[in-house]
Amino acid sequence: MCAPVALFLPAYIMLVMGGWKALKGVLPAAIVCGGTFGVFEFLISNYVSPQLTAILSAIAALCALGILLSFWKPHDSFALAEHHTTKHEVAAAHYSARQLTIAWGPYILLVVFVLLWGWKAVQTQLNTTSVLIHWPWLHNEIQRVPPTVAAPAAYGAVFNFNWLSAAGTSCLLAALCAAPVVGMSAKQFAKAFTNTCKQVMLAELTLAAVLALAFVLNYSGATGTMGLAFAATGAAFPFFSALLGWLGVFLTGSDTSANALFGSLQEVTANRLGMNAVLMASVNSAGGVMGKMISLTSIAVASAATGMKREQEAQLFRFTLKHSVLLASVMGVLALFYAYVAPGLAP
Repeated sequence: MCAPVALFLPAYIMLVMGGWKALKGVLPAAIVCGGTFGVFEFLISNYVSPQLTAILSAIAALCALGILLSFWKPHDSFALAEHHTTKHEVAAAHYSARQLTIAWGPYILLVVFVLLWGWKAVQTQLNTTSVLIHWPWLHNEIQRVPPTVAAPAAYGAVFNFNWLSAAGTSCLLAALCAAPVVGMSAKQFAKAFTNTCKQVMLAELTLAAVLALAFVLNYSGATGTMGLAFAATGAAFPFFSALLGWLGVFLTGSDTSANALFGSLQEVTANRLGMNAVLMASVNSAGGVMGKMISLTSIAVASAATGMKREQEAQLFRFTLKHSVLLASVMGVLALFYAYVAPGLAP
């Protein structure tokens, strides 16, 4: 679902940020980056590991761009409006093998740790340390009934405290191992860690608040009601299925959470309409990808990471919204294509 969009995404970003002139100047690079990322995204997600899809596809695109730039250079230069161009050409820097190894070390370690954490045998052992918490006064106290689910069932509220098997733990361990590789002392690492915590503290609070809101919407039945409204679109449901996933990520900030909110509803509705349930569940996730750019959590993290002023957050949201809706609509059209034109391509 996402690979076809990845093919033109670099060109689309250049067009949005710099206009036709900017895109024309780097069109070969945009084609190489989009093509490489799209192909590797398909291959890695299907045949390697879904957890590594984004990072390995991005590294492949970087390598392909490096190869392209070894024999092709843009004829003209340009800069964003707030940047000043320079009359002096910047000489290309040359780095030793040791410097390149140090620079790539953290990414290599990240890939290794994520691969290990995704390995079934390792994952099974790590999950033995997880703690399941049945949330008091909520677990199985609510009953879900058709048409949101296939059959009436108690709605469990179990928090899985998977402190060791979580993907974030693998990233933390990769960072700890990368510190000595790049020459950071324990004191420097601790200082960087502390500064990062301070920088993203408000973003983390926003993440927690939005996730809490998602639980309230979910257990109160609000998300189910919205999902049923989309399900009433009938034959056009594949298109609106993408928008439903988009809405879910906008509300929760997480594709995983959106799948938890609307995934089963997508499946039940697809079965009722005689459609491919796997395709509809996939569309929910793929449409959610396009909602990530406008989710409150993403904007909070972006503003924290870049030191953006508070008043600029609303500007960022307004600027990004139209592109998010457009790309989600493209995903909806792809869903219609897979559902009616080429159903054999869907699993």
